[in-house]
Amino acid sequence: MERTIYLDNNASTRVDERVIQSMLPFLTENYSNPASPHLLGLKANEAIKASRRQISDLIGSSSNELIFTSGATEALNLAIKGIAENSNKKRRHIITVATEHEAVLNTYKYLENTGFDVSYLSVNSNGEIDLQDYKDSIRDETILVSIMHVNNEIGTIHPIREYAALAHQVGAIFLSDCTQSVGKIPVNVNDLGVDLLCFSGHKIYAPKGIGVLYINKNLRGKLTPLIHGGGQENGLRSGTPNVSSIVALGTACFLANKTMSSEAIRIKEMRDLLEFELLKLPNTSLNGSRGNRIYNVTNICFSGLDANMLIGNIKNVAVSNGSACSSSTLEPSHVLKAIGRPDEDAFSSIRFSLGKYNTRDEIEMAIQSYSKYVLKFHT
Repeated sequence: MERTIYLDNNASTRVDERVIQSMLPFLTENYSNPASPHLLGLKANEAIKASRRQISDLIGSSSNELIFTSGATEALNLAIKGIAENSNKKRRHIITVATEHEAVLNTYKYLENTGFDVSYLSVNSNGEIDLQDYKDSIRDETILVSIMHVNNEIGTIHPIREYAALAHQVGAIFLSDCTQSVGKIPVNVNDLGVDLLCFSGHKIYAPKGIGVLYINKNLRGKLTPLIHGGGQENGLRSGTPNVSSIVALGTACFLANKTMSSEAIRIKEMRDLLEFELLKLPNTSLNGSRGNRIYNVTNICFSGLDANMLIGNIKNVAVSNGSACSSSTLEPSHVLKAIGRPDEDAFSSIRFSLGKYNTRDEIEMAIQSYSKYVLKFHT
């Protein structure tokens, strides 16, 4: 069987073997409920506390400011709807960006149907917000601003600290989806000045089905839970904790804290090689910014070629033609549309996202496969 070169790490990552080993005891030896009063239950509860410390060490929070969820989508829903439920009638304005993940955009569409006024900021060809547009959109009635740290499709990095400070001037709450930045670049909740922050485990070599919502201690009591029950997670997310996955996420964060800087250099070198060679091919161009983006992503338009056709025919390279959550739809990428790409170019674009398990040999093989296939259409 032909080896598959996995270049879809922004969609999901391979679980680190050390992460798997850390979670196994809580699936086999100690499978108890962490709320149980016996010794095994107490040990499971201590393991959760240890994971909270590992996560808080990575993002600079306090351990008691973390709520475990099933992933970033649930965390975003809890944050956004939780704030909205507690808003008063005078503060019903929200600001976000047209290039946010669907988990944000669709939640705001839901809130618009309940009477909220949502401003969707546009972006330039690099995926960047105009600062003056942002300033002009802020009102005294603004209750919430949500801007992702790193875009999942084109990698644009937003200056969250500056945006959060502006939101706070009118007393608005600031939320950032950091799913594509935590574990890849330094993320510190205090340095960024965010009130709410979330990410998912499966983007940083932990399993699917586990994520975190950071809630600044000053917001305690200001969120309404989505799930009611036994009052776990400070009453904001009831249900028996997923101990093994929580432990796995803690381990993944611990490992990221140790290796993030060195991996960034290595992965960027491979990304740059891949991008340089692919952009030599006829009718190719880069989507988004060449400079202001995260190091592991390149999004390339192969004009005149259908992205799904490329993905289907170059079977030894696993890539995406947009967000993994929307790639099954027939609509062009809303991110590429927002940066000014016409539909035909959006349908011809592919996201290559690298991770720590990729090697230079794999990148060279991917270049060879794409070059061979694309060139035969232009000769």
